[in-house]
Amino acid sequence: MPALLLIALFASLLGLAYAAFNFFSVKKLDEGTDQMREIASAIRVGANAFIRYEYKVLFAVVLVVAAVLALLVSWQTACCFLIGAVMSSAAGWIGMRIATYANVRVANAARLTVRIGSTLKVAFRGGSVMGLCVGGCALLGLVLVYLIFGLGMGLLQPESLVSHKNWLGIDVIPFTMCLSGYALGCSVIAMFNRIGGGIYTKAADMGADLVGKTEARIPEDDPRNPATIADNVGDNVGDVAGLGSDLLESYVGAISAASILAVHLSFTAHASGAGMTDTLLNRLMLYPVLFSAAGLIACVIGILSLLSRKTLENPHKALNLATYLSAGLTTLGGLAVTLLLFGGIDLSGAGFQAGVLSPWIGALIGIAAGIFIGAIAEFYTSAEFRPTRDLAEASLEGTALTITQGLALGMKSCMAPCLILGVGIIVAYYVSGLYGVAMAAVGMLSFVAATVSVDTYGPISDNAGGIAEMSKLDGKVREITDTLDSVGNTTAAIGKGFAIGSGALAALALMVSYLFSYNDPSTPLLLNLIDPITLAGAIIGGALPFLFSGMLIQAVSKAARKMVDEVRRQFRLFPGILDGTQKPDYKTCIEISSKGALGEMKLPAFLAILVPVAAGFLLGPEFVAGILIGSTISSIMLAILSGNAGGAWDNGKKHIESGAIEGHGKGSDAHAAAVVGDTVGDPLKDTVGPCLDIFIKIMSTVALVAVAVFDKYNLLDCILALLQ
Repeated sequence: MPALLLIALFASLLGLAYAAFNFFSVKKLDEGTDQMREIASAIRVGANAFIRYEYKVLFAVVLVVAAVLALLVSWQTACCFLIGAVMSSAAGWIGMRIATYANVRVANAARLTVRIGSTLKVAFRGGSVMGLCVGGCALLGLVLVYLIFGLGMGLLQPESLVSHKNWLGIDVIPFTMCLSGYALGCSVIAMFNRIGGGIYTKAADMGADLVGKTEARIPEDDPRNPATIADNVGDNVGDVAGLGSDLLESYVGAISAASILAVHLSFTAHASGAGMTDTLLNRLMLYPVLFSAAGLIACVIGILSLLSRKTLENPHKALNLATYLSAGLTTLGGLAVTLLLFGGIDLSGAGFQAGVLSPWIGALIGIAAGIFIGAIAEFYTSAEFRPTRDLAEASLEGTALTITQGLALGMKSCMAPCLILGVGIIVAYYVSGLYGVAMAAVGMLSFVAATVSVDTYGPISDNAGGIAEMSKLDGKVREITDTLDSVGNTTAAIGKGFAIGSGALAALALMVSYLFSYNDPSTPLLLNLIDPITLAGAIIGGALPFLFSGMLIQAVSKAARKMVDEVRRQFRLFPGILDGTQKPDYKTCIEISSKGALGEMKLPAFLAILVPVAAGFLLGPEFVAGILIGSTISSIMLAILSGNAGGAWDNGKKHIESGAIEGHGKGSDAHAAAVVGDTVGDPLKDTVGPCLDIFIKIMSTVALVAVAVFDKYNLLDCILALLQ
């Protein structure tokens, strides 16, 4: 195993090295005019100030959680939790830093070359830093957990991969708890980054749009709008730092779920008499790590293929080719890893129906499902297709029909991805058992470095357009950045589809491991859904994502109202702002977004962490199992609806702004209606949708870590014992 882990270590270091090369390649480019530098500096300072303070608050929470884990579970779990928190924080920080450097350089590339291909390369090179850091940091942290705790401390030895009692008498499997702790560390950072960044960016965006574009009828990112700097800061803290931590958490959650599940499947195989060799168990635990390593190497090649091309006149096609090349090479690399690990060994007890290729087929199903879900998201959100064009035309009839049509589009878009997920789960299960379902989640995210690179390039391009507008650059510059931004909205919707699809599969694998954790391995793994305790949990769990989403939207609305009031106040008290004779107060708007995000992010984040723990101590593991099932199912639909409806509203607005509907361009009544639709969709696509996939995984991970405690100590069992 040590020699095989070197492959994963090499892949993680290769990804991080290429990220560093791209970081400094972007940074050495010219920033442009003095005015461009000044605006970019203001955005950078605002983003840095917010994330520093957020991390200061967040790491206080992290230290408290680590102390609790050390006390109730083990110090090794606490250490792995800290490693996960550090890796996730580092990826988000680095990605945000490069975004604040790349934005102005993208605008300058468009100014100097007036070519979309050259501008795309700068934006994508900046985005690739985030993507490669997500894959590299996640994989490096996992390798450290395997090397330090698995091999160095002997937790991967056969005698250690069994249940042990800690000092409280609670049964734990040390190494699986280490993996759960690592995943939990990544999840906690992702939750706070996504919620905090999402509230920040949408409060600023909604305030800027509702007053600036709708009431004052000034262009987007106009320097006269006091909220415009805060809006551009938000793109970096929400759509870059939040996105990076989000997808890193999904990536780690999928890999950890597959490895943990392998241990529980081994217990079941031995209890049933089927048996599973120690060699096979170790290979099953290592396989998702090495498969992901192959994916990261493939992504380096895919990213390099785009950046090394001489001509790039079709951004959408170029980005898709890089993604598909990464996926194709990941498939081939995964096949090589499969043959290397499982060729010539005893596979009995694994539940594989297609021999040595079974786990690879499970991963392949995940890759295919991810691509299909992405294509569906593109169909519903891109202005190249009928649904978004129909939505844009609905704006001709006013705001009400714009919103109604967008909601209908989002609801209808849920069916096809859920069918794909359902079919994928069934096929993966019958080919390679529950392990195959877990590997489908790994496969879907195995080329995450490429998908995050494509996703991150969007907010960088959006920021570049803002800088171009505020610097009063030639209109052709804004046309280029708007084209790149429009493609970015579609790629972002595709990325959100990948995230929720993989989140659902990873949550399912974590949930199965959760059930194994408190059930006798010698009995069939069954959960009675019509048991009153479980059914009540499922009903309550189904409502939780709606409560969570409502809290997020309310938090965004609360901060946005303050932003709207401030922008109106400045326009009212300083009329010279609109005629250009007075300069807006950008700093106050940045402070409003920062305070709003930091003040409002805590309650929704703690909801995801505390609910499974509190529910477990009250009514026991079956009740929590019901909560996990209900929340996972409703989160899938709600996240797809939010992401696709929001993306379609945004691109429908851009479709009108492009002049595609004759006589109804910028400044028209139809455009005003589309702006309102886009504003309604903002918190859905950039706050609610992305946070829901973290919500279901963090609940599953917390439950998996805590079940050893509340299975033994819960109020319901105490009451029943007294009544007997």
